[in-house]
Amino acid sequence: MAHYIGILDGADDVWGVRVPDLPGCHGGGASPEEAIADVTSAVREWVEAHLAKHLPLPGPNTVAELLGQGEIDSTAGESAVMIPVLIDSGRPVRANLSLDAGLLAAIDEEAGRRGLTRSAFIASAAREKIEGHR
Repeated sequence: MAHYIGILDGADDVWGVRVPDLPGCHGGGASPEEAIADVTSAVREWVEAHLAKHLPLPGPNTVAELLGQGEIDSTAGESAVMIPVLIDSGRPVRANLSLDAGLLAAIDEEAGRRGLTRSAFIASAAREKIEGHR
């Protein structure tokens, strides 16, 4: 799984994250966590749009490279955050998982309450965990 560096800045209830390697890709929120979750979705959409057009993706820069390019202003309170890129392949794969029976029953109950299959529920929970959504 690839990662891009996001630049986080803000204060109080206004936070933003920009991704220098992906022009125009940014996110925001009332907290750093919300801004990071928002930009994670934006990165996925940005990458999916480029892949759909058969455009090459830019290689991610390192924090050191971004510092050298002047993209991160630590004196202004900016900091680097890792943004995961999780893109669906569109190809389902069967997986054999071992779970506690009580946990599986709770998964099935919650999936049913939400109108999801067990697989869809587990996939969405895994995606949220990987992408850092709370």
